[in-house]
Amino acid sequence: MGTAIVTGASSGIGSEMARLLDADGHDVILVARSRDALEALARTLNNARVVVADLAEPRGPWLVGEAVESADILVNGAGFGDVGPFARSDAAFVGSMIQVNCSSLTQLTRIYLPGMIDRGRGRILNVASTAAFQAGPNMAVYFATKAFVLSFTEAVAEEIRGSGVTATAFCPGVFASGFQKVAGAENTRFVKGRKMPTSKEMAHEAMKAMRRGDAVYVPGLANKIGVAGTRFVPRPLLRRISSRVTQEH
Repeated sequence: MGTAIVTGASSGIGSEMARLLDADGHDVILVARSRDALEALARTLNNARVVVADLAEPRGPWLVGEAVESADILVNGAGFGDVGPFARSDAAFVGSMIQVNCSSLTQLTRIYLPGMIDRGRGRILNVASTAAFQAGPNMAVYFATKAFVLSFTEAVAEEIRGSGVTATAFCPGVFASGFQKVAGAENTRFVKGRKMPTSKEMAHEAMKAMRRGDAVYVPGLANKIGVAGTRFVPRPLLRRISSRVTQEH
């Protein structure tokens, strides 16, 4: 079935995507910075290999490229966020977020896309977010990085249309994963007290979108309505709504 690279494979949607791809018969390359977590996952899969790389470092994508020459599927699942006013954010943390969410995703796509085009087949899945469709006060950089992922993926998808290769921006809303803890978002209005879909459920949705070759896919009726609504709500009002839901409850 070919080789599938999954970044952010140590937890959340990344690990669930790895399980699905393994079940489909792919040789799965698990990428993250936590060797122990990757090796624990690899032991539960049929055919998986671990590549330890810190995608918060500029060298990270190139370490993956050196370890894996080509891929038939690339899942850019690594990413994280932060909650709080931008002026009080940690500069190093912000830099790492931009590196993982944008730069490493872009570089990995650049490393593997040409080979896919040459072979006339391949799939790229970039995990974006419904955050990509609006500004996000109190999560300014995270929302902006996801807007980058959406725009970048849509552009690439159009460039490669008809080549046999597809690029998909998967844009989920909030779902249960380790993201909320890392971002410090556990007590915000858009998380606290909500019943959220699981990482496993979102991975199944992402797989279906990738197989169809959707350029953009937003799972869930409520999320679809919310995204559609951003086209009609005045942007000043949209910013205020976003600011409210990202504050602590």
